[in-house]
Amino acid sequence: MKKIINIKAREILDSRGYPTVECDVILENNIVGRSAVPSGASKGTHECVEIRDEDKNRFNGKGVLNAVNNINNIISKSLVGLNIIEQEKIDNILIKLDGTKDKSNLGVNSILPVSLSCAKAASYVNKNFLYEYLNPKAKTLPVPLINLINGGQHADNNLDFQEFMIVPIGAKSFKESLEISCEIFYRLKSILSSKGLNTNVGDEGGFAPNLKSNKEAIELLLESISKSQLTPGKEIFIALDVAANEIFNGTNYALKSENKIFSSQELSEYYNKLINEYPIFSIEDALSEDDWNGWKYITKLLGKDIQLVGDDLFVTNYERLKKGIKENISNSILVKLNQIGTLSETLKVIKLAKENNYSFIISHRSGETEDCFISDLSVSTNSSQIKTGSLSRTERLSKYNQLLRIEENLGNQAEYSGKNILKFKK
Repeated sequence: MKKIINIKAREILDSRGYPTVECDVILENNIVGRSAVPSGASKGTHECVEIRDEDKNRFNGKGVLNAVNNINNIISKSLVGLNIIEQEKIDNILIKLDGTKDKSNLGVNSILPVSLSCAKAASYVNKNFLYEYLNPKAKTLPVPLINLINGGQHADNNLDFQEFMIVPIGAKSFKESLEISCEIFYRLKSILSSKGLNTNVGDEGGFAPNLKSNKEAIELLLESISKSQLTPGKEIFIALDVAANEIFNGTNYALKSENKIFSSQELSEYYNKLINEYPIFSIEDALSEDDWNGWKYITKLLGKDIQLVGDDLFVTNYERLKKGIKENISNSILVKLNQIGTLSETLKVIKLAKENNYSFIISHRSGETEDCFISDLSVSTNSSQIKTGSLSRTERLSKYNQLLRIEENLGNQAEYSGKNILKFKK
């Protein structure tokens, strides 16, 4: 019952209507583990490589039939007959089959769905939730960082920063955190509408209005929080994803909406003013991915006051995180499975972060599927925080709904991270 008898992949569509890979790992007794992989719009250059067909006659070149064929014709032959519970062995075979550091041979979108499908199938053998299979002692629900206003590469508007998020730390449970956040989401929509602003949503389900500045977006969030009878800086904090790669020209950083040009140090000082003016808990990708000197400066300046998250900086890569730790850069890492390629490698990075007191946030991508693996991963690793978009679009809500199921399954044992994430004193 634990042996792999077949692996089958197919081309499906993600939340942007682009092709992606879905994979079934089939065991004896027809137990099936199925996973689908996401794709990012704003990608770090050091991420593992996602292969596309480049056939302009299909999906404008974005087809993934080559990745599908890699699974069906290469990977499957190496894994059929293996014991499904040997996750690390399976992942090591996948890594060796590819033979490159960046998964550019078979493609991360060939390797990852197989790795995740194996973990799911193993959990079904044990008749457990996936989070229970990965960690039988898991009981902590994460605080969601909920993206209410989209900008940058995730929206067709003039905002420089990519994500403006709320952090509902004041809730007593994950379920209550969603109730609170939904109220703020509805309130924000009403406020935008009353001001004659666009209420269409971006890639991650947040609103995408044209605003005068990044500060205006923050102030709209604060207004929505206050009008929901909640207190900014007490029950709800603000988190930002700047995605600074997108505003970096190789030398300086340009905030076009504010008509300002900054050096690394000047931009760091700009953030310092923001956190003194607003209840900001976390800033992700405050500087570009290879601006190591800039990251040293901002970590020294702000690292004791707020969470400084490395996404493009670290790309869920063990060696890059190790370098960051050695050089005292950042204090948090965003974890995206498809940046590195296998579950085992992801868990290795998380272990390194834990050992060095770096917080870590399990994250989705802008091009998503209904797969909710990251919800179980967040609980199983006690991540304390999760990013999976706004409160619209099913590919985002599927992750939140899975966390509601997990919380229900845990019952009285469930613990919500809440205020425990506030290790930074402002």
